[in-house]
Amino acid sequence: MPKLLPGEALIYERADGVVYARYRDPPHNTIPRWIVGGDPAGIARAQGDLLNYGEWRELCELAEEYPTIKKLLDQLVTMYYTVKDNK
Repeated sequence: MPKLLPGEALIYERADGVVYARYRDPPHNTIPRWIVGGDPAGIARAQGDLLNYGEWRELCELAEEYPTIKKLLDQLVTMYYTVKDNK
């Protein structure tokens, strides 16, 4: 989000654990709302992330307990580095 417009009133909304802001009055009320805070998991979902950091850590912990998850996670990490190195 670019710098805020001085003197313009904002409306704050909470939805699915995310706090959004938007301008209240025309002509700026056509600017789409933007994220200003909230629950990390909710923000991650709103931004289209597959996992938030807590879920990633939980996945890594489960990989230590479940060999199938560990194998798949190892394959994913290998693929990640392969793609990253080819950029």
